[in-house]
Amino acid sequence: MIRSLSIFMLLVLCATPVFGINFSPTVLKVSAPQTVTYDFDGKELQIPVTVSGTNALAIFCVYTKDKASSISRVQNGYLGWHYVNNVDTSVYISSMSQLTIGKNTIKWNGKDDDGVMVPSGEYTYYIFSYDNVSAKTKVSQAITNQAMGGKQALILETDTEGNPLVNPLFYGRSGVNKWVIGYDPEDLTLLETTAHTLPEGYSTGPSLWVQPDNHSWVFLRVMNTEANINGLCKMLWVPNGESTIETAWGDGGMSMWPGKYSITNQSGAVSIGDNLYVSYADCFDLENAISYINIISLDGGEILGEIDLIDWWSDTESLARGARLTAGPGGIELRNNMLLLNSHGSCMRQLANPLADEEDFTVWINRNGDYILDKNSEESSAKPWACNDFAPGPFTYNLSPDDNFFSIAPCYDMGAVSFGLLAPDGDGIGYFAFSGETAQWKWFNMFVDYGSAYDGIYCDNQSSSTLDFGKEAIPGLFFIAHDSIKGVLTSNPVSVEEGTPAAFTVGQNVPNPFNPTTTIQFSIPEASHVMVDVFNVAGQKVDTIANEFMSAGSHSATWNASGFSAGIYFYTLRSGASTETRKMTLVK
Repeated sequence: MIRSLSIFMLLVLCATPVFGINFSPTVLKVSAPQTVTYDFDGKELQIPVTVSGTNALAIFCVYTKDKASSISRVQNGYLGWHYVNNVDTSVYISSMSQLTIGKNTIKWNGKDDDGVMVPSGEYTYYIFSYDNVSAKTKVSQAITNQAMGGKQALILETDTEGNPLVNPLFYGRSGVNKWVIGYDPEDLTLLETTAHTLPEGYSTGPSLWVQPDNHSWVFLRVMNTEANINGLCKMLWVPNGESTIETAWGDGGMSMWPGKYSITNQSGAVSIGDNLYVSYADCFDLENAISYINIISLDGGEILGEIDLIDWWSDTESLARGARLTAGPGGIELRNNMLLLNSHGSCMRQLANPLADEEDFTVWINRNGDYILDKNSEESSAKPWACNDFAPGPFTYNLSPDDNFFSIAPCYDMGAVSFGLLAPDGDGIGYFAFSGETAQWKWFNMFVDYGSAYDGIYCDNQSSSTLDFGKEAIPGLFFIAHDSIKGVLTSNPVSVEEGTPAAFTVGQNVPNPFNPTTTIQFSIPEASHVMVDVFNVAGQKVDTIANEFMSAGSHSATWNASGFSAGIYFYTLRSGASTETRKMTLVK
């Protein structure tokens, strides 16, 4: 009887359906003191760093603080590779160090990259880190990485009201599929797709944008190669059905402009406020330099104007050396209302502020000269230092920023390299590899970085394939743990006895996340008028919590957000010529 019962239970267990396990990554978290005191006397500074989740490779950076307004349109470096404008700049970038779970120490001798002692004062420090030990974790088997499948993928981090999503959303090539990050990676039935039919002669490029306040509307990059027309098409997303063109938008659902189709002008659109921004470049015209960003009405589809990029993206020396006159931008990404522009056929990487005046549009440029993401930099190159060239690597199919504006680009044709890393001012840091990396293709690396349970780097796994370009790709979306933090290095801590700070400082709001009130601590070195404004993720001011003359010293301002929706907000504190912005998260 016992034997029969045992056999019966075994049969029951075997017949029980096996439910999949949802994707739940091990998130990397790095923490260090928000303010570190240092005498800048040449002695070794030791910063305590705590790591949780995974072991990590780390880079330590020291930057100027509150000097952005005095750094205006500066171009320097070999071949003038680096341009910076209204952004704090790099003082020191460390070599790689390995951090382990638990307590660690990062050391610095107070010297800059040239070995010169850094003057006393106040600086921003950053720590960029990622898991270089663990294998990639599968996020979804359903996402296919055919050809340039991830080049213009999109990850949404906020809902239609600007609140943080519990699960970020991944949209794949050409806007035909959507995956909720966190679903069972092996369950192919969870992939949401949509079909669409364009007018005769039109085809879809590998890019899309989802309308921020209504995720049912998507904007697809389209082109008509025979008629030499490019543009955007607005569609109503129908889950697992046939999407329909919004004919009331633009001209019958399309906002179009003349121009030849090019392999590098496939960038999608992004939106800020009421406007869409989409780039176009003619990479095959060897006589006319064509490179610009169209500004299009989000509501009506009218082309409102354009931003000329020719001075940055056109290069007569490249043409003279047998390469292209223009080669992009072919990729556009958005974070915190800033644009990241990129092209796999050019050495150019650009951070831009589309809301600034024309002369201040460009925040930083990284191009040939620093040996990071450079083209034709080898001594044996037949086209030495030609920037606009499709032939040599590295092929960088997208450029993605984290929340501190460290930017990574996947690198193919660089051997077992996963990505090139640029610092918050565009300074080239170096090349890095995920665990088990190979010399095969890499299509995309993208950040999720908003304090969620899914923060990290999302990438393809094409490099695990032994197949050549153009053949069947390895399917899947994968995860690598990542974190970056920043704090303050100062030689002038606030003295209790003096009660007056020697520098302008703005602390992180506490608590954060919060509901419904939070407090911001700050210090001003001299009496001045102080304003503390709150902005939503669209860059719109939603509240002012301080607007008064204050004496020198330490102060605080409290925001009661009981009347606001949950989501990510930014607070900007201005005192005299000093200003600083930080992010905070309201939860309900």
